[in-house]
Amino acid sequence: MATRKKAKGKTKSKRKKTSVTKAAKAPRRRASPKKARPTAMAAIKPTPASQPAQPGPPGKRIGVVTHYYSHLSVATLRLESDTLRVGDVIHIRGHTTDFRQKVESLEVNHAPATEVGPNDDFGLRVVKHAREHDVVFKVGS
Repeated sequence: MATRKKAKGKTKSKRKKTSVTKAAKAPRRRASPKKARPTAMAAIKPTPASQPAQPGPPGKRIGVVTHYYSHLSVATLRLESDTLRVGDVIHIRGHTTDFRQKVESLEVNHAPATEVGPNDDFGLRVVKHAREHDVVFKVGS
């Protein structure tokens, strides 16, 4: 039986490059002129005294959201200061979160509670989506 020998090297021949004269080349694009940048003093705009730069906090900061369970609409919070009771109004604010709600129920270690104190971790049913590191403010009671 006859065997074929493998071809050595490439079977296709390379295409020769043709030399292009300067007249045939496309003209190069010119660089766009640089935009005028404002100076350091022109960039600073004074704000009128009648309008604050950003609105202040909606109340007293009392804690932070440590976790959110989306399937339950429950946020786990860590209370830093003050106390929180059922019936208090809180404001949760974060990068994409900003809402107020009345505290309807609190749970500490899966047991219902009526009041939580500083350094307590507790669960709270929320009306909207809360995210980790959102700040919790106490607005009123």
